[in-house]
Parts: sequence; C-alpha cells; structure tokens
Amino acid sequence: MHSGYEKDLVTALRDVVNGTNWYCAGPVSKLKKYTCNRFYADDGEDIVLIYSKRNDKFYALGAVCSHEGGPLEQGDIEDFDGREKIVCPWHSYDFDLETGDSSYGLKQDVYEVCIREDQVYIYTASEMSTKPFKKPIIPKDTEKNTDDKAVEEKNEDTGSLTYWASKILNTACPQQKVELTHKVGEMWRSGDLTVGVHHHPPDQPARDKDLTVVKPGKERKRGKGISLASRISNLHSMANIEQWAIDLSWDIIARFSSATPEGSDEALPQGFYDDFVQVACEEAKHYKLLSDRLQDLGSHFGALPVHGALWDSATKTSDSLLARLAVVHMVFEARGLDVQPKTLEKFAKNNDPESAAILEIIFREEITHVAAGLRWFTWVCNHSNPPMDCIPTFHKLVQQYYGSYLKPPFNTESRSMAGMTEEWYLPLVKPTS
Repeated sequence: MHSGYEKDLVTALRDVVNGTNWYCAGPVSKLKKYTCNRFYADDGEDIVLIYSKRNDKFYALGAVCSHEGGPLEQGDIEDFDGREKIVCPWHSYDFDLETGDSSYGLKQDVYEVCIREDQVYIYTASEMSTKPFKKPIIPKDTEKNTDDKAVEEKNEDTGSLTYWASKILNTACPQQKVELTHKVGEMWRSGDLTVGVHHHPPDQPARDKDLTVVKPGKERKRGKGISLASRISNLHSMANIEQWAIDLSWDIIARFSSATPEGSDEALPQGFYDDFVQVACEEAKHYKLLSDRLQDLGSHFGALPVHGALWDSATKTSDSLLARLAVVHMVFEARGLDVQPKTLEKFAKNNDPESAAILEIIFREEITHVAAGLRWFTWVCNHSNPPMDCIPTFHKLVQQYYGSYLKPPFNTESRSMAGMTEEWYLPLVKPTS
C-alpha cells in the first residue's frame, strides 16, 4: 500500500481531499456491478478498473491496449493457467491483472488500488473523470467542391498510378484486390504508368458483401493458439490486418500525390511511389499467404467476423502526410515488430511450422515497411522550408494524432534495423512517477 495510507485514516482521507494522487472512483457496491469500468484521464492515460469475482478484488490497468490501442474495458477476463488476465477485444492480446504482463511480450501499466470506508481509490497522477475530456478539434484542409471532383472523375487517366490506387481501394473482393495490386505494381515498375493527377480516394475502402464486419470486440475470440480453431482465428485476424494494410498503402499514394513539404512546392519524388507500391505488393503477398494457409487448414478468409479498427488511423491522418507516415508506419507498423516474434513463437511451439514460416516472411518485410515510413517522414521534414527537426516533429504529431503514450517493451533490434533508434520512441513513453 502507498505510504500515504500508512498514516491514520483521518490524515489519509484529508490527503485525498487535498489533492493527492489518489482518485476516488466510487463506492464499492456500485463498482462491483460491472466487471470493467473505464475512467478517463486528462492526458489520455485512461484507466480500466476491473473487479474479479473470483478473488473479490479490484485491479486497475491502463485502458488503452499497448498493442494497437484497443479498448480493454470491452475485453473479457479469462483464466490463463490459474492467472486472471484481461483479453483485448481487438486482437486478443492478454494482460495479467496483477502485473500487466502479456504472454506476447507486451506490458500494460498497472495502478495501485485501495479501499477506504467503502470507497475505491486508484493511485494516479492524472486528472480523472467518468466521462471523456473534450479534445480540441484538429482543422482539416478545405475539401475541393463537388464540381472539381466531377471534372477529375471525367478526366480519369488509366495510365496513371493514382487512378489505379483509387480503383484498388474501391475493389471489394480481396482476391481481386491482391491480383490488381500485383498487376499495377508490374505496370509501375515497367514504366507504363505516370503518377497522374490527384484522385479523391474513398473515405472507406470497399469490402466484400459476404464479409461480416462488426464493431471491435464483437468478433470471435482468437484464443491462445493451441487448438486448430484458435490458430485459424489468429490467422484470420492477421489476414484482415493485411487487407487493411494493402488499402493503407494505396491510400497514401492516392490521397497525398499532390502533397508538398511545408513552405515548398517540391513534389514527392518517384522514389516515394516506388517504395509504397512495393509496400502494397508485399502486403498483398502477405494477405495471400495467410489466405492460402487458412484454406490449407480447412477454412477461408471471411469465415469469421472482422473489424475495421485499423482504418481509424487513416481517417484521423487524412489531412496530413507527415501524420500518416508517423502514425501508420512509424507507430502501428513498428508495434508489429515488437509483437511478431512472440506470435511466431506461439505457432512454432504448437506444431504449426508452416504458419510460423509465413509469419517469419511477414516479419522480415515489415521491417522494410517501417524503414520506408521513416525514410519519407525524414525527407518531407528536410525538404520543408524552413527544414523541420525530424524527431521533435515526430513526437509532436504522435501526441496530436495518436493521442497516447507508447508502451514498452520494444523490439529494439528490429526497430534499429528499420532506422528507428531509441531517440525516436523512448521520449514518447510515459515518464515514471
């Protein structure tokens, strides 16, 4: 227990009232009615208070999953070899209620909980509330009017990369999306396409009518990767991520083809398009490898419900190329480097070397995707007028568009291979109090 509560009760309660770091969450009887209660922090470090009926005890963890930001208060409490863990509803990452440790190598922040006079207190330095704090609205660039859009659509050029990027985004069938991606990649590399005029990509990529898309947390639980059904569920979830990754690669081409560095009229060079066409083709390859593996195991992509939470990052960064590079490629894709080795290990340990081999391919190529994001983030900063300081700019954009601290542990070796050394991400970790 915190030293503040080693004092007599009157002094301790006076400390709480006078603004110590103990937040009064509410009466025990009320909080026991729900397994999970989310409390919102002014700095974005929300907390989920969890009541364990088995132990008749409260636990408090960071509410934002340290993998890709899923809402832990919507997760389930499950028993893992005698230890109670909360399972993230987005990608089924588990976190121990007492330690915050995950079997995937991640770690969730843990907060001390205390009960006094039938009130539950959480030890946190943040200002807390039962309702979200209002955030400032980030202004977006003014959209072109509908007449401009109609002119552009009328003058579509099938010899342009941006035309095909938008077409792929509007292609619902994942198999056709993959085939078209490889076809366009070949046309671009052979010099048959120019970048072309700016196209307005869809707000949301098309999805197959037979694919059941549900809200995050409503899809099937993935399990621990031991049973065949659990491995199929895990692979299905990864295939869903790869399909979104294909779209994210084409969206950055279609959406930002007319983007220029701040204070400059310099266009993005061909190398930018070379890199993201390559990323798109590799994401398409990853999807096909996973889709084929599902069929080998007697299933198929679309057999299970999926969610579209990953596209939220595209929506939030649709007004800024630098923000898109920072959040999608240097936060989310880099996070994949942190968790992939543990995921691969789970498949290898459960006698599925074929799936493990696929994950190894994906892991190696994702390192180059992080490198591409960092390379072009740096290019845009350096070619702005005046030039921007890359690392502070990255920190500012992550705070603005991602809105949360980054969570250790990090795969330092793989991040370094991508060029992302510790000064890029360690300052974004929540300081220890």
